[in-house]
Amino acid sequence: MMELLRKRAYARAGLIGNPSDGYHGKTISVIVRNYYAEVVLYAWEDVELIPSQEDNSRFGSIHELVHDVELHGYYGGLRLVKATIKKFVEFCRDRFPLHDRNFSIRYESNIPRQVGMAGSSAIIVATLRALMDYYEVQIPLHVQPSLVLSVESDELGISAGLQDRVIQIFEGLVYMDFSPDAMQTEMGLECGCYEMLEPSALNQIYIAYCTDVGEPTEVFHNNLRLRYDRKEPEVVQAMQGFADLASAGRQALLQGDLDELGGLMDQNFDLRHQICELPANHVEMVQRAREAGASAKFAGSGGAIVGVYRDQAMLEQLQSTLGEVGCQVILPLC
Repeated sequence: MMELLRKRAYARAGLIGNPSDGYHGKTISVIVRNYYAEVVLYAWEDVELIPSQEDNSRFGSIHELVHDVELHGYYGGLRLVKATIKKFVEFCRDRFPLHDRNFSIRYESNIPRQVGMAGSSAIIVATLRALMDYYEVQIPLHVQPSLVLSVESDELGISAGLQDRVIQIFEGLVYMDFSPDAMQTEMGLECGCYEMLEPSALNQIYIAYCTDVGEPTEVFHNNLRLRYDRKEPEVVQAMQGFADLASAGRQALLQGDLDELGGLMDQNFDLRHQICELPANHVEMVQRAREAGASAKFAGSGGAIVGVYRDQAMLEQLQSTLGEVGCQVILPLC
């Protein structure tokens, strides 16, 4: 009987501190088990990568093609799988012996695309888990996020930070420190300091997203990286500000103070709004949530928001007002 390896990686929401993870900052992020990417791998005569629904090359009309490109860009997830395999083999060279049995691999994902919930890195994480299992390779947990990031940054030229990869590897609720003093090199990769927190503290957290307003994360991060590398004072100071908010957010979570956490999350978005020109429809999501009485900030690069709500009445108000602009409101399964 053919043995199938099935590995999943889940969506995530950045609670506070983002986008400072790529700029020596600090962040807190939570896993969102409502959505996932799954990779299936099994022994095969050749190394075969099977396209998924995200690698669509057949359309009902030219207008459908244009709409698909506008929402998802020119590339599906197959490039992510291929790049992960290449980087995995290179990383294992001279470290771990790999057997010579070939395999077929396919993936699927129900993570909303390009709304800042880390759908791309989820495919990479799930692929890495399948490869590690198939080749019986054990890579230390705190090294795996850096290997995943290298797939995107080195192989695909995608600007990103470690936050998404850390939470998808560790899962649960994680406080991350990427300050220079916290970083260490292991197995040739730069790793931060990661602390697991108690996810049950997040009993009044909501997430809202709209797939019609998403955009690739690199659109946001490439501009910010350029400004940071130019040492624009406003951007450099903001990154320290994001890190300070994450430190304060950690204390709020340890004390079970969700009101304090919500206020800090609001400050996180306001600071981001000061240094970045954000899409109006993304900002409107935050404004509507705040008008309903909840806190709100981007869960990632835009298209999804996360915040603290007070009670069932407020949750219903959020569902109503955000539903008017095509948003779906969910309670994250941590």
